[in-house]
Amino acid sequence: MKFTGWSQGLSVTADGTGVVPLAGSAAVRLLADQVGLTAALSAVLTRRNFVPIHDRGRLLIDLATVLVAGGEAIADIETLRHHAGLLGPVASAATVWRGLDEITPAALKRIGKARAQVRRHVWAQFSGGLPAAPVAGTDLGSTVVLDVDATLVTAHSEKEQAAATFKGGFGFHPLGVWCDNTTEMLAVKLRPGNANANHAADHIDVLGEAIGQIPAPYRGKILVRADTAGASHPVLDWLTGYGQVRGRTVEYSIGFPVNKGVAVHDAIHALPEQGWTAALDADGEVRDGAQVAELTGLLDLTRWPSGMRVIVRREKPHPGAGLTLFEQADGWRYQAFATNTGTGQLAFLEARHRAHARVEDRIRVAKDSGLGRLPSREFTINQVWIQMAAIAANLVAWLQLLALDDDLAKAEPKLLRFRMLHVPARLTRSGRRRRLRLPRNWPWAGQIAQAFRRIMILPAPT
Repeated sequence: MKFTGWSQGLSVTADGTGVVPLAGSAAVRLLADQVGLTAALSAVLTRRNFVPIHDRGRLLIDLATVLVAGGEAIADIETLRHHAGLLGPVASAATVWRGLDEITPAALKRIGKARAQVRRHVWAQFSGGLPAAPVAGTDLGSTVVLDVDATLVTAHSEKEQAAATFKGGFGFHPLGVWCDNTTEMLAVKLRPGNANANHAADHIDVLGEAIGQIPAPYRGKILVRADTAGASHPVLDWLTGYGQVRGRTVEYSIGFPVNKGVAVHDAIHALPEQGWTAALDADGEVRDGAQVAELTGLLDLTRWPSGMRVIVRREKPHPGAGLTLFEQADGWRYQAFATNTGTGQLAFLEARHRAHARVEDRIRVAKDSGLGRLPSREFTINQVWIQMAAIAANLVAWLQLLALDDDLAKAEPKLLRFRMLHVPARLTRSGRRRRLRLPRNWPWAGQIAQAFRRIMILPAPT
């Protein structure tokens, strides 16, 4: 069999005209314009007696578009500069560097306020209301679920405040908050690699910023989930106090350490066998080999916030699982969490807490859209960069919620790029009109064209 037959008579030249290589990525930029994000960023970055050639709001949105499309460095802005026929003038890499360097901590706060303002408009466009967070075959209704977690970002060169990490690497330890309802990254804080995982002040700062990003009409019922890094007295006291505001309910589901001290161990040993009930899986079905029980009455929780409960799960470990000496003694693997939710079956509350694991998917997506590689030696520029990564993550979430259907609405960035963002098209002109012609035989061409149409008819913010 001749395997080179397909290439017979093929020649490759570099003289094509009117071709837009990353045509699908224009939808991201268009979305930012239509929902008012570009204009809002431009307004908060305007400086007296300074009129740049490239508007700073446009510059940041172009950078976020590059991150969504898979860019990993500021120099990747050059990929958009070759789309002038479609996008118009795009800043050079040097201009982007200057633009990021101009953003002060005060400007970052203004950017945060602009993002919150635009988010109010975006959430108002959800046709069926705010998406509900799924749990064990059902959902949490109107509750806004915030997932807090940290991750490690490796630095491959000397950068300001990069430090050794607890896993033996070198780099940074950013802490972020994601909205489980919409997959948006609401807030992120860049920290040195040696930052304490359970630093209470960092958790409170990033949670306060994240709640500020939630539109006011949706702050009535909030659930905060975190792993054991969030199980500190200051964090739980802060959440308890925040939930005491009239008209607001703040619940939490925070991992509780099992292996610190003997109190939890003793409480588990004191549980009668009939105190355990079957656990649920992600679909709401009984999970074989897993059980849950409540430890609240067996622990001294007087120093913790009033109403806090501790629930524990046990499960037969899979082969090769790392167990503590306590777990090795009785053959079960234990995980506990603290919550102030007073009602509901233990199995459901435990499944609700375990759904926090979805934040790992959000982190992976964020790292694939800018969070995983910091471009500068300067800590201040890297702080701005991770905010651009948050904007990029939000643009992907909004694109999928407002403009896409079916498989594209659920695709992670790598697949979304392969099917939509990197699709080429031919740009043609007729009179004063331009037409972007997608490949007719591309399976997702119809969905992409429909996405552009949906974005174009979005109402402008008032």
